[in-house]
Amino acid sequence: MHAFDVLGDPVRRRILELLAKGEHRSGQIVTVIQNEFGITQAAVSQHLRVLRDSGFTSVRIEGARRVYSVEVQPLQAVDAWLDRFRSFWEPKLSALETEIARGKRKRRR
Repeated sequence: MHAFDVLGDPVRRRILELLAKGEHRSGQIVTVIQNEFGITQAAVSQHLRVLRDSGFTSVRIEGARRVYSVEVQPLQAVDAWLDRFRSFWEPKLSALETEIARGKRKRRR
């Protein structure tokens, strides 16, 4: 499965957002995702499997629990692909940063 196919699903993106903050037990992930998306434990498990099989997450067994964490390599590949498009938005973000700084200076005066 291509990286953007994996990241195209909002549930999987949300799981990665959770894992970006640190390791999570599968039960913790299920609780958050069920509350936010209203899907079953089995559906969450399927999303975790897709993330694991595509290399976006890794899992380790801790007793009877599975602990998930983010794997950076697929995200680095996405970042490298996006790099060719940064020239479209970086100048605009730079200009925005300049305008924000200008506005802060004016407010201080």
